[in-house]
Amino acid sequence: MRRFQEARIREDLRTKIVLLSGPRQAGKTTLSKQLGLSFAYLNFDSAEDRALLRAAEWDREVELVIFDELHKMRKWKGWLKGVYDTEGIPPSMLVTGSARLEVFRRGGDSLAGRHFLHRLHPFTVREVRRSVRPADALERILTLGGFPEPFLANDATHARRWRRGHLDTILREDLIDLERVRDVRSVEILVDLLRGRVGGTVSLSSLARDLQTSAHTVKHWLQILENLYVIFPVRPHHRNIARSLLKESKYYFYDTGAVAAAGVDAGAVLENAVACALLRELHLVEDFTGRKTALRFLRDKEKREVDFLVSIDDRPRQLVETKLSDDSFSPALFHFLKFLPGTEALQVVKTLKRAKSNGARTARMVPASEYLARVSFLPSSSRRA
Repeated sequence: MRRFQEARIREDLRTKIVLLSGPRQAGKTTLSKQLGLSFAYLNFDSAEDRALLRAAEWDREVELVIFDELHKMRKWKGWLKGVYDTEGIPPSMLVTGSARLEVFRRGGDSLAGRHFLHRLHPFTVREVRRSVRPADALERILTLGGFPEPFLANDATHARRWRRGHLDTILREDLIDLERVRDVRSVEILVDLLRGRVGGTVSLSSLARDLQTSAHTVKHWLQILENLYVIFPVRPHHRNIARSLLKESKYYFYDTGAVAAAGVDAGAVLENAVACALLRELHLVEDFTGRKTALRFLRDKEKREVDFLVSIDDRPRQLVETKLSDDSFSPALFHFLKFLPGTEALQVVKTLKRAKSNGARTARMVPASEYLARVSFLPSSSRRA
């Protein structure tokens, strides 16, 4: 399965270091090795490779050097900067890691002007549409998740076994490597609590009571889980909306299959899948074009709500409401459109057979698989799939 970013990464490697981040087992190493370039692969978790890295004795005759988990090296940014400044390119340099490398690059030695960032997500319907029918791809994502191994295996038992090891590795290895968290069990319970609250706003004080800790600690744990690509927040939009909005955020999981496996309402599972697809498309916009994006939700004091608002360069672009089977337009779409003129309004419905519009043509209703197979916010010149 070819990944969407391959062509752009090859282009960027000609002049810059490429940092490739994303969830553990999203396919970063596989993508790095299938770029069509001769390569040397060095993993900082390997004792032999660590020795080569510290001695700077990797093969310079290859076209690409892949540094995996390099962020675990002390002062890795300064070390990488020194290699780039003294040796330059070729060979090209690609750095991968399961933790969020863009977080690490913000402090200490700067790589400013020397790198481009790419973020790899689990599969979305649009990414696999040439290999799997969109309707079938959506069903797989809703039940098994979009991570390559369970998605491609297409087997529920395999997915359950994979998922248990996946989260355990994140919490027992990555978490301990990156943060001094003693109470790993409470973080596990927090993950379970968040799965049951997908689609709803999350109260820090409520979680703190459930976990018998402070709201400050819960906030810190949420940030860690975000840094580890377990969850991501969708925050409320608050500009130009009268009597808005709640300050509490929603949290979604990169692994939609984990949400489904927790027995969560099917509508929330669909909402999680749409959130993942939208975030992936917005990250492509940022990584390919450098533009600023945001994924928000809308809810006012009268509890009118729209699931997602997509903004690019602080300009609202698209309102998205997700439904399992409701073929009547949500009144909230039209309410919020009054404050967001010119914004595209869509209701995405899983069981809908064909698209339709309201009489005034201010909103459209589209089948979920069709929407997810086509959704993109990249300019046409930047699209590769």
